[in-house]
Amino acid sequence: MANSQIESGAPITLQELYPSSPFFMEARSLRVTGLLKGYSVETAIGVIEDGEKSLKINTQHLRDVSFRVGSVYQFIGELHIEPNNEPILQARTGRNVDGIDINLYRKTIELLRRFLEVEEDNRNMVE
Repeated sequence: MANSQIESGAPITLQELYPSSPFFMEARSLRVTGLLKGYSVETAIGVIEDGEKSLKINTQHLRDVSFRVGSVYQFIGELHIEPNNEPILQARTGRNVDGIDINLYRKTIELLRRFLEVEEDNRNMVE
């Protein structure tokens, strides 16, 4: 029987999403945050930006989320790589996070990763 468990979305910044990145994988669960620069109601595709990087978000499965260009959103979903090597996130959840301190959020991602590395090292020493 196949494992149907949904993975948690790994928190990343858009700067970390490039072809040689360990996060740039088909069906990888990710959590991304960025400023909504555009949204098409017809296609349910939005584009978020963080600095110079952007990412397309497919929101067709989201309900009860109203999109406002210029607001900050966070999405969790699975990454799909188009034939032209362009990533698009198939969002399974999304929320408006206007007011978030994006620099502090980046620091928390970094600290979380360091903590998890130490925890993994400690687990390996016990075994």
